[in-house]
Amino acid sequence: MTQSANDERYLLPREVNIATVRQHPAVLIVPAAQAVCGLVVGLMLTWALPVSQPQRIAVWALVSLLVVYCLWAAARWLTGYLVVTSERLLTVSGVTYRRVAMVPLTELKEMTLVRTWSGRLLGYGAFVNGSGLSAWVINAVPYPEQLYLLITGMLFPSSADDQADEDASVAEDA
Repeated sequence: MTQSANDERYLLPREVNIATVRQHPAVLIVPAAQAVCGLVVGLMLTWALPVSQPQRIAVWALVSLLVVYCLWAAARWLTGYLVVTSERLLTVSGVTYRRVAMVPLTELKEMTLVRTWSGRLLGYGAFVNGSGLSAWVINAVPYPEQLYLLITGMLFPSSADDQADEDASVAEDA
């Protein structure tokens, strides 16, 4: 779990940064695949077909849009991250302007970890809090089980203490 110097500016003086992570790099697969496929199709159309000048400009304009979209997705991925603090959960995002969304840990009572088959295969998950119209989702969270256990351990510290006491008593008995 990474820690960025930028996340410190959003913390309150009494808060402690517990974990900072970027979205999983899997979010870049689709934009990168679109850009590569666009380049391949653009090259094939340029070389294989007798295309007039306006048609070539149109093809390469579309290819350029796909490449720019891929670069924009990479910039969004680089500038966005999730911060778990001792009191809040923050999502920081935005390339041209910053957006910081915050949820106090006390409001995470209905948080659910969702893992799709592709998420299990590539190692990411999603956090869903609430239901219906008031639900919010944080997609492509890396290390989802570890972060889920970390957050629920902070929400329910007595159960984590009980488990630690139980582990200690088992170790003493052995």
